[in-house]
Amino acid sequence: MKIQRHAAILRVVRERRIESQDELREALSEEGFVVTQATLSRDIRELGLAKLADPQGGAYYAHPHRAALRPDLAQVLPALLVSVDGVGPLLVLKTASGSAGAVTEALDQAGWGEIMGTIAGDDTVLVITRSQKLREAIASRIEDLVRK
Repeated sequence: MKIQRHAAILRVVRERRIESQDELREALSEEGFVVTQATLSRDIRELGLAKLADPQGGAYYAHPHRAALRPDLAQVLPALLVSVDGVGPLLVLKTASGSAGAVTEALDQAGWGEIMGTIAGDDTVLVITRSQKLREAIASRIEDLVRK
């Protein structure tokens, strides 16, 4: 049942603009899948769905690994970033709830050589750099993009 439900979720977010978990839950119900909010949250996390910013406003669920859906860092950060903090070579980005995946995908796609890797939670992104100096430089670049 879980595999079929995951397939339905991916199909729904590919075919329709889904802006909230409630909207996704209703769409799944129409497909014959009745799920709780907790199950849907777990499914979203397991599938790697992210809430992407729409340049025209709002946000929607998408699978960020699909080439056509790669988020642009300059669009994602101003819409989804809440705060920037760090220590040593570690940078912590707080995002809107459920948006860490989109921010991480955008950072990874930007290809900044100073970044060794990223890890996304639900609303937190851990950015790993090689030094405190590089972490400070990345934080500054991110803050500049948010201000634009």
